[in-house]
Amino acid sequence: MPFSRFSSSAPKSRILIAFACVYLFWGSTYLAMRIGVEVLPPFLLAAVRYCISGPLLLLICLAQGERIRPYGSREFWTLGLIGVLMLCGGNTTVIWAEQWLPTGLAALLVASIPLYAALIEVVRPHGDGLRARGWVGILVGFGGIVLLLWPKLRLGITGDARQIVAAVVVLAGTLCWTIASVIQRRVKIGVSGFAAAGWQMCFAGFVNTLLMVGSRGWHGARWGVQAWGSIAWLVVCGSLITYSAYIYLLDNVAVSKVATYAYVNPVIAVMLGAVALHERLVGVEWLGMAAILVAVFLITRSNRAPEVDREITALPADQA
Repeated sequence: MPFSRFSSSAPKSRILIAFACVYLFWGSTYLAMRIGVEVLPPFLLAAVRYCISGPLLLLICLAQGERIRPYGSREFWTLGLIGVLMLCGGNTTVIWAEQWLPTGLAALLVASIPLYAALIEVVRPHGDGLRARGWVGILVGFGGIVLLLWPKLRLGITGDARQIVAAVVVLAGTLCWTIASVIQRRVKIGVSGFAAAGWQMCFAGFVNTLLMVGSRGWHGARWGVQAWGSIAWLVVCGSLITYSAYIYLLDNVAVSKVATYAYVNPVIAVMLGAVALHERLVGVEWLGMAAILVAVFLITRSNRAPEVDREITALPADQA
């Protein structure tokens, strides 16, 4: 793997490279998905991506001598549930929505995941509470979502209503991702984060294949440099390299610092969308972006329970 998870000492240069991968590559996946969905139906794009990256991750684990078999059938199917909720519910929905949504807007809506996570923890029995600034973050964050969607809501009657539907689908997908994240933090699977992610991608690839077949989603596919380039970027950069960098950082850097990807990745996505696709945010959407990023910052630093468990059994939010 590009980043060893067993390094006893972490050179500063390697840590900086790992952060660059997490920030830039994961932030760029929204652009790669948008480019891919221009020539491939969304379910086909998602199916090919995960049918390649899932087995590859498991093969890498086997090559490193890691255990890939979960404790039992219950843990195996739990991995399947997490994978379907997180990668089909949370990621395939983004691919589908990017047929109509700008990449930056999609990324900013996905960035609302910490808001949902904080609310679920508050209402869940024995969940982690929030300090006052966490509640402020929730209010600011949902206000930011309203600001982001306001131009689309205002123009919904005379404009393209599909953008509103797509935005709602992305928000529903972020809820699926959040629920899966809560589940994965409460279970012990018996395999490493790489193996868990590999199984989750395999399940997601299978379900997306079923969705593709059921919707006859192979029609209209235009295979070429654009299609395969998008898939290659999502598999190699979005899954293999960056996920290894993410786990490397968790092993060598404070979790609070690693969590900064949650509010850096959307900014990267907005910038890349503007440069590559000439996407633009209007004035109120800039305010919405700022509000969501401030909210994520407040929430990620307001949990009452200390972060001590670094075991990862599922993909982090911005893997998208």
